[in-house]
Amino acid sequence: MEAPKDPPPISPRMAVTYAIGMPLALLALIFLPAGSIGWRPGWVFLAVLVLGFGVSALVIARVNPMIYRARSRFQPGTKGWDKALLAVILPAMAAILPVGALDAGRYHWSSAPDLVVVLGYFLMLKGIVVTGWAQAVNPFFEPGVRIQSERHQRVIDTGPYRFVRHPGYAAALALFFGMALALGSWWALVPAALASLVLVVRTALEDRLLQAGLSGYADYARCVRWRLFPGVW
Repeated sequence: MEAPKDPPPISPRMAVTYAIGMPLALLALIFLPAGSIGWRPGWVFLAVLVLGFGVSALVIARVNPMIYRARSRFQPGTKGWDKALLAVILPAMAAILPVGALDAGRYHWSSAPDLVVVLGYFLMLKGIVVTGWAQAVNPFFEPGVRIQSERHQRVIDTGPYRFVRHPGYAAALALFFGMALALGSWWALVPAALASLVLVVRTALEDRLLQAGLSGYADYARCVRWRLFPGVW
């Protein structure tokens, strides 16, 4: 049997692009729609988001550094239907920020109470923690859906995978709705709901692919019955 072929490392140029581009994109998505660089709730939101993902990244870099290679790009063999779904999910996810900033920061179309904002931060941080947990235990956590035969992909049944089959997606749902509520915007729930709906479709299609093409996954699915929500689906 051939040795597994791990993804190539991310190039220094791409690493610099991520390091500079992502913070600039977040600033633009939040403060341009808000109309003011001094919008305090936007800075609180950005600080919590960056701190949460920053701590998660440090932990993952220590326990599962290979994940950064796997997630740095779409790998060959990613399903076409998955790319089509991501063409909806990713823009809808990104739209949560400007819609929320336009609403809560500039036009005040809606006003979420403080308790709802706190709930939003709880969901957002929960999503970050569970996503990090899933990435820490799963070296096959890639951005695209495919059977990773060249990497000798195997079933992962530890960590959050003991409870649901797709914990990363369950965490993403919490993150989508959490970001909208943390910004204090009811209108931001619209792109959050769209991203979530398409993500549920993606979950079903990926689960079907894994049951048909990944050795041992059907047995795992019989042991862990729930795809996203224990006791529901």
